[in-house]
Amino acid sequence: MKILFICNKSPYPPNEGGSLGMYVFHKAIAETGHHVKVLALNTNKSYIDPAGIPEDFRKLTNIELIDKDLSVKPIPAFINLFSKKSFHVERFISKKFESKLTDVLKNEEFDIVQVEYLYMAPYLKVIRKYSNAKVVLRSHNIEHIIWERITTISKNPVKKLYLGSLTRKLKKYELLVINDFDGMTTVSKIDAEFFIRSGCRIPVTDIPFGIDVDKYNTQKGNYEFPSLFHLGAMNWIPNQEGIKWFLDNAWPLIHDKYPDLKFYIAGRMMPEWLLKLNLHNVEVPGEVPDASEFIKSKAVMIVPLFSGSGIRVKIVEGMALGNAVIATAIGAEGIDYTDGKNILIANTPGEFLKAVDRCIESREYCRQIGNNARKLVEENHSLRMIIRKLEGFYTSLMKN
Repeated sequence: MKILFICNKSPYPPNEGGSLGMYVFHKAIAETGHHVKVLALNTNKSYIDPAGIPEDFRKLTNIELIDKDLSVKPIPAFINLFSKKSFHVERFISKKFESKLTDVLKNEEFDIVQVEYLYMAPYLKVIRKYSNAKVVLRSHNIEHIIWERITTISKNPVKKLYLGSLTRKLKKYELLVINDFDGMTTVSKIDAEFFIRSGCRIPVTDIPFGIDVDKYNTQKGNYEFPSLFHLGAMNWIPNQEGIKWFLDNAWPLIHDKYPDLKFYIAGRMMPEWLLKLNLHNVEVPGEVPDASEFIKSKAVMIVPLFSGSGIRVKIVEGMALGNAVIATAIGAEGIDYTDGKNILIANTPGEFLKAVDRCIESREYCRQIGNNARKLVEENHSLRMIIRKLEGFYTSLMKN
C-alpha cells in the first residue's frame, strides 16, 4: 500500500507522547514494506531543524516539514469568540501546507491518507479534491474531553468562561467532522466506544499505542530505590496542572513521612516555575538525553493527571521497562490495567501516600507490579500485532 501521513507536528524526534506515537507507527509501517510519505507541520511549539532528522528515517518516510507559527495572538483569539469556528482547529490551517499537500497529491497516488490528530481535519477538503484514497482519522485523544476537563478544574471564572466557549465549539466540530472520513482509529476501546455512542457512522476501531517490546530491556542494574519520578512533555497543560496538584497536595504528605525520599520531574519544555522550584528533595532535571535510561534509573513513576484523553504513552513505556506506576484513573485511561496487580491507582493525596507506602515498604511488591506491567504491555501493546491489525483495517476500507 501507498500511505500518506498528515501530521500536526514532526514525528521526529520521538521525545514526547504524541510524536512518539506517530514515529513508532510510521517507521514500523514503512519497515513492513509499505510505501510511506509523511507531511507534517513544523510548529514553534515543537520546532525541529529538518537537517537533524536521521537519514534512515528520512528515507523510510520521505518526510517533509512545513513551518507554522501557533503562537496565540490576542486579537484573533478575541475575535474568535464571536465566530462559530473552533479556535483550536483554525490555528493549524496553513496556506503553505495546503499548497504543499496539493502538490504531493497531484504528483503521487495513495491508497490511504491518514490524518494524525483532529487538528489536521481541515485539510480533508484538499485531500478529497485531489485524491481518491481512503482517508482515515487517527484520533490520538478525544480532544474536546481534554478541554472540558481543563475547563472544569480552572479556578479563574473569566478563564473558565472563555475556555468553556472554545470547548463547546471544539466539541461540535469534532463530533461532526469525524463522519466526513472513511474510517477512524482510536488509541483505546474507551475512545472508540465513546465516538460510536456519540453518533460516529463510519468504521472505527481501536489501534492502541504499540512498541517493540524486545527493545525495552527491563534489567535495571543499580537503580535508585526508593525514588519517585514523573516524565512528560511539560508544554502540555494536563501535565503541568497534574504536577502542580501533586506538589501542592500529595507531596507534602509523602515528604512528611519519608523526608529522605526524592521526587524527580523530567521532560521537555519545562516551565519557568518548575525550573525555579525550591522544594526539599524535589529535583527538576528538565529534558533528559535518554528517556528509557532515565526511567530505568528510578523506581516508581508518578502520573497525576486530572485532564487529558487517549492513552499516556509514557505509562506504556514505563510499564515496558518494568517500573511500578502510580497514576490517577484519568492518567491510566485507555490501558487495560488491573489496579494493585500491574499498576496502582490513586486519585486523592491520601491514596497517593498509601500507594507510595506499598511500593517503598516492600521492594519485592514494587518489583512484582513492574513485572506484571511488562506482561501487560507484551500482551496488549506488541507493535507487530498492532501493525497487522492496522493493515487489516486499511484493507477492509479499500474493499468498500
